[in-house]
Amino acid sequence: MSTNNTKAFETYESEVRSYCRNFPTVFVKAKGSIQTDENGKEYIDFFCGSGALNYGHNNPYIKEKVVEYLQNDGVMHALDMYTKPKREFIEYFENEVIRPRGFDYKIQFVGPTGTNAVEAALKLARKVKKRNNVFALMGAFHGMTLGSLALTTNADSRKGAGVPLYNVTHIPAPYMFPELDTVAYMERLITDDHSGVEKPAAIILETTQADGGIYVLPDEWLRRVRALCDKYDILMIVDDVQVGASRTGWFFSFERAGITPDIVTLSKSIGGYGMPFALTLLRPELDQWKPGEHNGTFRGYQLSLVAAKAGLEFMLNEHVEDAVRERAPFVEKFLKENIETIDRRITTRGIGLLWGVDFGAFEGDVAKAVIHKAFENGLIVERVGRRDSVVKIMPELKVPMDTLEKGLNILAKSIREVVGELK
Repeated sequence: MSTNNTKAFETYESEVRSYCRNFPTVFVKAKGSIQTDENGKEYIDFFCGSGALNYGHNNPYIKEKVVEYLQNDGVMHALDMYTKPKREFIEYFENEVIRPRGFDYKIQFVGPTGTNAVEAALKLARKVKKRNNVFALMGAFHGMTLGSLALTTNADSRKGAGVPLYNVTHIPAPYMFPELDTVAYMERLITDDHSGVEKPAAIILETTQADGGIYVLPDEWLRRVRALCDKYDILMIVDDVQVGASRTGWFFSFERAGITPDIVTLSKSIGGYGMPFALTLLRPELDQWKPGEHNGTFRGYQLSLVAAKAGLEFMLNEHVEDAVRERAPFVEKFLKENIETIDRRITTRGIGLLWGVDFGAFEGDVAKAVIHKAFENGLIVERVGRRDSVVKIMPELKVPMDTLEKGLNILAKSIREVVGELK
């Protein structure tokens, strides 16, 4: 008999709650790629805290560092004062991750979520360039606070603002109109004195749109955007909140294109252990802030700094980027051979360990039915994209191969069951 008791949530928690409606059980334990509910039922996790758990639940290496710090009464809160965990994180991140990749970034500690990192990037870009407008892509998700939400294109999310969202020009993403050269289009907007569009301070993008439906932006297109920014004195901001931290097979998702953004936003898995943590990386010459001009009580939370450094150590010591690249072809082959073959209307796409199964060609909410069926069958996946029609596959980056295959088989089984009911 079920022991799940959700009455407290349903009675007292705000109606704004969302993920729990798709996964209606009470979880009590999580380890690696497996979550367990209070009935003892196990679920393979292909959701990973929406990208916050790239190294799995309760990663033992990171946990040891966190527990040791707590047991030694380490400083827990310090605003932006100097602490040992902050120094160790800065030195490790700069010397072992940023500079070996050929980048030169200063680190700004912002509030603990991705939208905080994006808000800081927007404020800095507008301050430095003394322009209000920013270009963003259709299909973008950059956060839920007003500046970030102005960039985000999901209609329901935007309606929640309650006020007009200004100072952003949305550009069609390159996959939307293959016949349209979107880089040339942006250049025309910038140079045509009858475009009606103000020259932007920055162009912000995700190199792979995750919540937009799992669209990998082409390397050459990214390089052309970089060149456009250089030509017209515009800052290039890459939002790596969800697709960074090795999710695509490179620690920074833009490394595959050989480009260097001016500003980079990081959160989610940079926290190492699912800890709240966010960073804005910026070229040194852009660091034109006055002391305290952008601050926050919980920027650089100490336990997050400990977990983040440990996460970076785990990423490098365990060759996580290589592990992702090794698993990616297996996932792609499985999707092509075992899921696309279920129905000709199903398409798949992705990179690294971020993949989407697109049900947009179906009538009705097939993706919703699939994630519910998958949950019944012991798999946690979410849906994204236009009309929420894409099932997003996002497992732990070092997921054991047998667990990865088992999870994919559950997804294929669930799709067959749902599609079979439509016929």
